[in-house]
Amino acid sequence: MNKGFNIKGKSEKELEQALNEIVGNIQEPDGDSAKRMKRRLDAKIKPLKSLGVLEDIAIQLAGVHRNPYPKITGKAVLLMAGDHGVVKEGVSAAPQEVTAQLFYSYLSGGGGINVLTEYAGAKLICTDLAIASPLDPPELMDYRIKNGADNIVEGPAMTRKETLQALLTGAKIASEAIESGINVLAAGEVGIGNTTPSAALISVLTGCSVEEATGSGTGLRNEALLNKHEVIKKAIKLNDPDITDPIDVLSKVGGVEIAAMAGAILKAARSHVPTVLDGVISSAAALIAAKINPITIKYMITSHSSEEKGELVALKHLGLEPRLFMNMRLGEGTGAVLMFPIIEAAINIADNMATFDTAGVTTGDF
Repeated sequence: MNKGFNIKGKSEKELEQALNEIVGNIQEPDGDSAKRMKRRLDAKIKPLKSLGVLEDIAIQLAGVHRNPYPKITGKAVLLMAGDHGVVKEGVSAAPQEVTAQLFYSYLSGGGGINVLTEYAGAKLICTDLAIASPLDPPELMDYRIKNGADNIVEGPAMTRKETLQALLTGAKIASEAIESGINVLAAGEVGIGNTTPSAALISVLTGCSVEEATGSGTGLRNEALLNKHEVIKKAIKLNDPDITDPIDVLSKVGGVEIAAMAGAILKAARSHVPTVLDGVISSAAALIAAKINPITIKYMITSHSSEEKGELVALKHLGLEPRLFMNMRLGEGTGAVLMFPIIEAAINIADNMATFDTAGVTTGDF
C-alpha cells in the first residue's frame, strides 16, 4: 500500500478504490514454480507423495512465492484485537474487559501465543482495532477504528466506511510486516464475544444453519448456548445482509478485527505471501476474503481443527481441510503458529533430502 495513504482521512469512495487496487492485482500462484517443486520432490528417495502434507505445502509455497526454491525469510502472527457490543446479549461466559486484559498480557509476553511464537522463532504483531476501553499508552490505539463493534441485534456491527477502514488497516499491518522481510503470515485474534459474529458470517456465507455454525465459545452450555443461537438468528434477520456483497455482510454481522484479518489475507495474497489460518474466527475472515477474491484461497494454509465446529463448515466451503487435530479452541493464532515448523520442515525436505541419483538408490517400484 501507499505509505502516504491516510486510511482514516479518506472518503468511502477513496477507500473502495484503495481496496479494489489490492483485490484487482491478486495473481494466481505460479504454476510453473509449483510443477518444478513437484519434480524436485518426486526425485527424492521415497515413494511418490509418501510425505503427504509436507509435499503439498512445499508445492503450494513454491507457487505462492513464485519460486521453485522458496526460502522462508521471516514468520509472524498478526493478532487483531476487537470488542463486540453483542456481548451484552449473554453470548459469552467472559466479561468484555477481558479483551483489553488479554491484549496487555500479549504485549508483556505472558500469553500462550507468546510462548508458541517464541518457540517457533516467529514475531508476534499485536494491533488494537476495536477494543472498547481506552489503552495506556494511547499510542496502542493508533490503528483503532472504533470502540468496539456495535451490537448486531440492534443494527449493523459497523458502517460500510468503517468496514473498509478495517479491511485496509489489516492490509496495512500485513504490508508493514511483509516489507520488514516476513514472507509467511498467520492470522490471530482476541475479542470476547467474537465467535458470535463469526458464526453469523459462516452461516450467511455458506448457507448452513446457525446451529451448524455455532460453538460454545468461552464455554457456553445448555440454555446459554441456545440463547446464542437465537441472538445470531435475530441479528441475521434484523440486518438482512446481502450475500452478493461481502463488504455488506461483514459490516452487518461481522466485527472490526475480523475485517482486519480479511484485509491482511487479501494484502498477503497480493504480495505473494501465504496466510496460515487459525480457528473459527480466521476461517470466517477467510470466507470474506475468498468472497471478495476467490484466488486468495490458494494463498491460505490451514492449521488445526478447532473445537469450534463452525470452522470445519467454513473450511469445507473453501475446499480446504485442517492438518492438525489438537482439540484446541483458544484462538490468538495458537493453532496457526504450530504450522510454522511444519512449513519449514516441508522446505527442508525439498532442499536437503537426497535424490535417487545422488544417493545411488534404485527406484524399483517407487
